[in-house]
Amino acid sequence: MTEQLYLEDSTVDAFEATVERTVSDDRVVLDRTHFYPEGGGQPADHGTISTEDGREWRVVDVQKHDGIHHYLEPGDGVADEELPAAGSTVTGELDWERRYSHMRYHTAQHLLSALLLNEYDAETTGNQVRAHKATLDCAYERFHDDELEHVEDRMNELVEQARPVDWYVLDRDTAEEELDPERTRLSLLPDSITEIRIVEIGGTDDGDEPFDRTACAGTHVENTEEIGEVTVTGRETKGSDEERITFELD
Repeated sequence: MTEQLYLEDSTVDAFEATVERTVSDDRVVLDRTHFYPEGGGQPADHGTISTEDGREWRVVDVQKHDGIHHYLEPGDGVADEELPAAGSTVTGELDWERRYSHMRYHTAQHLLSALLLNEYDAETTGNQVRAHKATLDCAYERFHDDELEHVEDRMNELVEQARPVDWYVLDRDTAEEELDPERTRLSLLPDSITEIRIVEIGGTDDGDEPFDRTACAGTHVENTEEIGEVTVTGRETKGSDEERITFELD
């Protein structure tokens, strides 16, 4: 099984790995990776994989199957049918601008989810991060203009407070006993998952209660200040008592 290095450190943009095997004619499985596979509303990372002899492939998709599959297209010095051989050492380089944008948007989504739950009792029902915008669906009848203005103002206050963002692992029994089920939504995870990765947005001072703690396997920035200015760009009704909010970051 591929070692998921991005779960420990989201700031690494290049790494070495060994090709475990090829799959079909367009993908490889590595023994370790910093490429994030699509999931949880966050798109897959893109970038390149290269070998020591100078051959290079473009990473155009990453999906989690039996291991993490890196979908490749030929790049410099590569024939169309060629893939890096099993057992070879490769260097992976992430499209950092794309990844960092996803990290900022994903962290902003956590802030927004907590804010909506705290102030509007609106539970998040879905989200989708993109490189230049994000959407969040929540259980709420309808947001009016003054509410959206308030949400935008509060989001920017939270960003400017430079709250720390941390992640760590708890065993499931401890997580279910100690954490707020409305925020962590552990009930959505299969019973087979016994260790839970928690992403926590802290208070402004040591000893403060966290602003948010939730189960998440995505990548995030280390401080809310990195998110930048938030602009709420619109809303739409997505069904009975469900709203979608769209926002962009500066």
